[in-house]
Amino acid sequence: MSTLGYAVQDSTTMLRRNLKHAIRYPSLSLSAALLPVMMLLLFVYAFGDSIGTGSGGAIAGRGAYLEYLTPGIVIMAVGSGSMSTSIAICSDMTEGIINRFRTMNITRSSFMTGHVLGSVIQTMFSVVVVLAVALAVGFRPEANALEWVAAAALLMAIAFSLTWLSVALGLISKTVEAASNKPLIIQFLPFIGSAFVPADSMSPGLRWFAENQPFTPMIETLRGLLTGSPIGADAWLALAWCAGIALVGHLWSRSLFNRDANR
Repeated sequence: MSTLGYAVQDSTTMLRRNLKHAIRYPSLSLSAALLPVMMLLLFVYAFGDSIGTGSGGAIAGRGAYLEYLTPGIVIMAVGSGSMSTSIAICSDMTEGIINRFRTMNITRSSFMTGHVLGSVIQTMFSVVVVLAVALAVGFRPEANALEWVAAAALLMAIAFSLTWLSVALGLISKTVEAASNKPLIIQFLPFIGSAFVPADSMSPGLRWFAENQPFTPMIETLRGLLTGSPIGADAWLALAWCAGIALVGHLWSRSLFNRDANR
């Protein structure tokens, strides 16, 4: 078998290990969807009418706000799902299992690859839960079959890139508690993007930041695919951000993992 074949085989084994953990502890997957679902219900039913009024007429009524908000909440669910990877990586690194893996004849990169692929699958499960709740409370997307496929591909690309970044954050953490705190910025950034209100309604300085941070083009692209709003150049920006974050996260993670292995 070739080197690539061994790498794929070992990564599949590590993926199976992580999926078994997810099945054994389903609360970890459900918890990633819990906060986005709570935010969806809270903002729609508690603040929907008020935010619609304060947006200068851009969002008229609770129903329209649900249509606007849901794509942003879905992106938040992707961020929440990727955060669990940081904790899982740090737990493996600090509890000694990684030392056992290093004594085995397995491809070194398969450890991280298995975590990343497993996290992407769990994250997509969380996305399905959030979308199911949104549909139950009245969200009615206008996407056709091709747009749904594009939306799913975009969400997987975002999950993949954020997960690699979370792997690096887990590797630099000395404790599980620290690993759970470091990725919070991933969860916070959509709040100061276009997830909850249009960037046009923000003050000038905050508006500039919202328009130039990575989550805004991701949210606007998903919003356009699901609700038919204009996408423009946001799709290319979203993909560029995904590629850049994935590359940085992968190289950073590999460097950290190799450094620890050589100690």
